[in-house]
Parts: sequence; C-alpha cells; structure tokens
Amino acid sequence: MEILVISGLSGSGKSKAASFLEDIGYYIVDNLPAEMMVVFAEFCAASKGRYDRVALVYDVRTGEPAQKLIDALEQMKTAGIHCRMLFLEADNQSIINRYKETRRTHPLAGGGVSVAQALQKERALLQPVRDHADFVLNTSGFSASKLHSEILNLFSDASLEDGMHVNVLSFGFKNGIPVEADLVMDVRFMPNPYYIEELKHKTGLDDGVRDYVFSFSQTSDFMRRMEEMLSFLLPLYSEEGKTVLVLAIGCTGGHHRSVAVAHALAEYIQNAGYPVTETHRDITR
Repeated sequence: MEILVISGLSGSGKSKAASFLEDIGYYIVDNLPAEMMVVFAEFCAASKGRYDRVALVYDVRTGEPAQKLIDALEQMKTAGIHCRMLFLEADNQSIINRYKETRRTHPLAGGGVSVAQALQKERALLQPVRDHADFVLNTSGFSASKLHSEILNLFSDASLEDGMHVNVLSFGFKNGIPVEADLVMDVRFMPNPYYIEELKHKTGLDDGVRDYVFSFSQTSDFMRRMEEMLSFLLPLYSEEGKTVLVLAIGCTGGHHRSVAVAHALAEYIQNAGYPVTETHRDITR
C-alpha cells in the first residue's frame, strides 16, 4: 500500500496533479486534516487491496501547523505504510498570473492582503513541509501537458511496465514553443485552412479541416517520412530509458494544421504499441 501526500503552494498545480494521479490509479482525497490521515491510512490498509494507491492533498486550507503533517507522516511510516510526499511550488509571478486567469482568490488573501503578501506568508508556513518532501516540483512556466509528463515520469507504474509514454502536443508558434518538448516539428509549410471561410472557425479535429490538410501531397509525404523517423527513433529513446517523450507539432495559431497532424501521429504511435497522450495546447486560444 502507498500513501502519497500532495502539498505545496496554492496555485502551484496541486489539483491538476491530483487529477493526473487519479488517471493512473490513485484514489484521491482532498483537504484531509493530518490527524485524519493516520486514521484513513489504517482504514485503507485494512481494505484488502481496495485502496492500494492513495493520494492525499494537503495545504494551508486546513489551518493546521505544518508539524502536524510531519508527525502524521512519521506515524504512518512507523506503522509500516509506504509514505511519500510531493511538494509543488512556483515563482510568485506564475502563481499571480494563474489567479488572474482563473479569477479565484488565494486562501490567505483578502481583507487588504494581496496575493504576493499571501504567498510570502504561505511560503513561510509551508517551509517545514517542503523541507520534509521526497519530491519538490517547481511548476513555473509549466503547461498542463508538462505537469502531466512530470507526474507520469515520477509516479506511473504503467510507464515503467509498458515502456515509454509519448505525449503528442499541438501548439501555435505565435504563442511560443512548448518548453517541455523533446522533438519539435513545424508544419507551417502546409496549406492553411484558416484562409478557407467555411473552415476558418473549425479545428483540426473536424472532418472538413482534416480532409483539407491531408488532401495535399506535401502532407502525405511529410506523414510518411515522419512515421519512418518515429519508427526509428521511438525504440531508441525507449531503450535509452526515457519514460516520457513529448513530440510537439506546431503551426501558426495551433488550431488547424498542427491539430490535424498531431491527432494522426498520435493514432500512428498508439498503433505502434506505445501509450499515448494527445494534447492540443492552443486549440481554444
């Protein structure tokens, strides 16, 4: 049985990380007080395998001193439970930007306290927790795809048992190249559906756009060569020990060509026997 505690700064990505862990088989419990963790761990241990992998999200919302969490972890370890802790953090500007985008309120802000002041207080409160963590992940500048890759790399048994996991990511160059990309391909040489009135407001996941993109010989030639390159590269990356490979496909805006090509490549890679995640970063921008 495994207990994974997810802690860290508000706005650093704990909820996203929890959802990704849920996708790979963890049972998630959010905002559980430290003393209840010990009781819940005992319940899980007695469940005869029903709750073998549990992730508990813990942050300043509990209003407890950090030492209570540390004591609870030590108590569970003493009881023979495999316990680890993941601590997420990010720089102030990244967190402030995220709060602006979501229009949520930092749990320690309000009443004249700014997000920056709340973060300063939160960092101090959680410093003992950070010092006790097994993994510290700085998510500054992370996309959801990058966080997903990191979580898979750290905690996915499937990535170890089934081989390398491939994340095929479409994006728009005007929004920047994804920092997490291992391989970047530029498909801006393909004819652009954006200039076809009936396709302009659709995406590469729509049949009309896909049919248009793949109606040109240069697209077919590109796909053939790309599939040949992937059939050569993927086994080599896997043999080298890479657990997550991010393949980024870019066009101008990330709505049409890159989406259609990324979708087709994800299907090819899946058929080749690799676990695949398909992400379209800029499709709604």
